Amino acid sequence: MYNILISGYYGFNNIGDESILRTVIDNLRERLSDVDITVLSQSPAQTAEKYGVHAAQRMNLRDIFRSVRRCDMLLSGGGSLLQDATSRKSILYYLFILFLAQQLGKRTFIYSQGIGPIDTPLNKRLTAFVLRRTDGIVVRDKESQDLLLDLKVPASLIHVTADPVIRVRKPGPELGLRILEEEGCPRRRERLTVGWAVRCRKPDSVFLQEIERCILWLREEYGADSVLIPFFHDEDVGACEAVAERLDGRAGCLRKKHLSEETLSIIGCMDVLAGVRLHSLIYAAVMGVPMIGVSYDPKVDSFLSSIGQPCGLTVENFTLAGFQRAFRDTMDRREEIRAVTARRLTGLISKLDKNEELIREIMERTK
Repeated sequence: MYNILISGYYGFNNIGDESILRTVIDNLRERLSDVDITVLSQSPAQTAEKYGVHAAQRMNLRDIFRSVRRCDMLLSGGGSLLQDATSRKSILYYLFILFLAQQLGKRTFIYSQGIGPIDTPLNKRLTAFVLRRTDGIVVRDKESQDLLLDLKVPASLIHVTADPVIRVRKPGPELGLRILEEEGCPRRRERLTVGWAVRCRKPDSVFLQEIERCILWLREEYGADSVLIPFFHDEDVGACEAVAERLDGRAGCLRKKHLSEETLSIIGCMDVLAGVRLHSLIYAAVMGVPMIGVSYDPKVDSFLSSIGQPCGLTVENFTLAGFQRAFRDTMDRREEIRAVTARRLTGLISKLDKNEELIREIMERTK
């Protein structure tokens, strides 16, 4: 039996990270014959019930030590854990967990992560020190590989695949249609429906004001309905509600927390998705929905490039005029976008088995 401990940003009701955890757990169970999984989580009871795993409090040193001592391998799982753009301190937490496992003689593995940006010299040195001692590293894009090579991490340790969420199970539209109806945003078949997955902590920002102008333009030019979809509920719902309230009924807003499968189904009910959140764009790709990406981080550009889609829009330069050009182009090329995205996704998905292949190989070597 493999006793695997998963470390990540779990238990915070962030749909993207919870989707990562779901797919990692499913992949491990499907591809490793006998595996026992524990997750370090902010909400251990919720995580244990939701995924059928053991779970421990991620900020409790005693729980962490016990969980690491019990495991055979620490898996640092998915997302953008090793970066210091959003926080100078969170990277130290994830490196500490890896280092502790190494000191206790456990195998350590990086599972389809996006690495960087890492700007602080100390964080660069610590990342290099810890990752050189891992047993395997799988990253989701070439940019992450390049950063690790710059940090002198051995090339033989590094493998490039994709974000694990692209292999999430695809639900039907029925669940999404029901939720849209219950939340007062019914999907009207005769009208174009555009989903918005924004990321903004300032409800009165210039960016959100431009979003409002875009929603009004869509309504006037195409007769389109718009639905604001919070992905990281605690961070996004305030901005979504602020836009909906200022538009006074001219845009719908999902106010409740929804699970990954529910949100996937909701995205699948859209005709187009305009997304800032990375995993909103991944969901759109999985569900075959044409997307317009608005970048706030290199990971968004990397994903869009990997599926052959342009990313000329950023949160900083977002304007109505730029969105109009992108939207018209998307509408003109909808079928082409779907075909290219599906073809690229198939290629990316085929690479993801590398994680479990390496995990099995590492664990077999240490028996």
